[in-house]
Amino acid sequence: MRENIIILDCGSQFTQLIARRLRELKIHSVILPWDSSVEKISSYAKIHGVIISGGPDSVNAPDSITIAPEILKLDCPILGICYGMQLLAKLLGGVVSSGDSEEYGLTRIRLTGEKSRLLGNLPENINALMSHGDNVSRLPGKFSVTAETLNGVCAAIEDESGKYFGLQFHPEVANTEHGMDILRNFAFRICECSGDWDLENWVENAIANIKSQVGGEKIVCGLSGGVDSSVAAALVNRAVGEQLTCVFVNHGLMRLNEPESVLKSYENMGLNIIYVDASERFLSELAGVTDPERKRHIIGKLFIDVFDEQAAKIPGVKWLLQGTIYPDVIESGGVKSAGKKGAVVIKSHHNVGGLPENMNLKLLEPLRDLFKDEVRKIGELIRVPDEIVSRQPFPGPGLAVRCLGEITQSRLDVLRLADNIFTQELRRSGLYGNIWQAFCVLLPVRSVGVMGDGRTYQEVVALRAVNSQDAMTAEWSKIDYEVLDITAKRICNEVRGVNRVVLDITSKPPATIEWE
Repeated sequence: MRENIIILDCGSQFTQLIARRLRELKIHSVILPWDSSVEKISSYAKIHGVIISGGPDSVNAPDSITIAPEILKLDCPILGICYGMQLLAKLLGGVVSSGDSEEYGLTRIRLTGEKSRLLGNLPENINALMSHGDNVSRLPGKFSVTAETLNGVCAAIEDESGKYFGLQFHPEVANTEHGMDILRNFAFRICECSGDWDLENWVENAIANIKSQVGGEKIVCGLSGGVDSSVAAALVNRAVGEQLTCVFVNHGLMRLNEPESVLKSYENMGLNIIYVDASERFLSELAGVTDPERKRHIIGKLFIDVFDEQAAKIPGVKWLLQGTIYPDVIESGGVKSAGKKGAVVIKSHHNVGGLPENMNLKLLEPLRDLFKDEVRKIGELIRVPDEIVSRQPFPGPGLAVRCLGEITQSRLDVLRLADNIFTQELRRSGLYGNIWQAFCVLLPVRSVGVMGDGRTYQEVVALRAVNSQDAMTAEWSKIDYEVLDITAKRICNEVRGVNRVVLDITSKPPATIEWE
């Protein structure tokens, strides 16, 4: 029976990342809504700790998110992060006030010298990601401040009994120095976990769950060529075999020569494949559409329409398999309960944002609680071909969210050629395998240029390359100037209609990885 740390989601964009970090420590984590009852939490065996996540609310707002007070009486350590710390302090009798100055981004944190089980092995000063406007102005009884910012704001607290802990900053993000050490201290030193969870166990459990959930019913899977849907199909194929039929839809939004190469890979995997060329249909529906959310919803709905049509030809199909993963869920607005929303919607994903209410098929999402790197590891464990497992992330809506503005066949052709040149140069330089995601974006603007002796007024291509561990945060990749120079010259010389190439050097946050 696995050890569990329960995470109560108060709406932070980083809630799933807390779970991801615990998994890196081989600790099974369960994310539950903020309004979960003690009975619901207690239904999980071997609870070693509870973490209350951050969130966008102020604890002093009249309709702010709160947790059941009885949760604080559970026989396990409790850690509040950001909003979770403020909520913990308020529920235990402290006071939370609006700060004189808000603190967002990397902030210098200084340990106070108070004895701390949570921070005891850290350097005296660290940089940590802060994101708050309120702060704990009066501690609950028997609490002490174990760290503070240079502005004197309370950054970490804990009580003398060793049960309650609070952090005003986010240890789960890569930007916070020694963040993993803090979570390791909480999990092993304080919660006394042993670390008994791994992905091999996950595969065994997932296969058993799929068999139990689906029974003898048939499944249709919409394959996009991406890692997520491909690994989901391979996993379900291992669980139920011939009950799965895969529909590979060419929506006309894939990269250069991609439909042919992907189809060959799927055939080599032994999947039962139906190939559908719906490119004209998708482009017709997207004609004149420039709003990114409308693009995503149109594509998502049309995918489902295509699946329904194909499913109608296969007797007994009851399930739609999707490769939804954690970042898809959290960026589409994660937890919703009791009429309150959890995380703020950044962008909807076609997996979770475009499903019609009257969809004829039940959803099967076996990868919903995994991050991208975990999905890749699962793919390796179940022997998905390397050309798919090592493939850089590619959005479900494809080039529709990289072709900004109106989508036309001619603009897509320009984008494909430019993107292929960028990929070729990264591979030639040996950089491609070291970059999480690299691609081109076609911008809906034109600029004046000179080619030969003539004036041009053509479109602009942006190069985007980032490195990330989980897609929740990302840093722009520092590509050699020579590679960038060759790429830009080739695009301008070889791709008709483009006379300018720019480089996106924005990290996530504040930007997202994709432009739309």
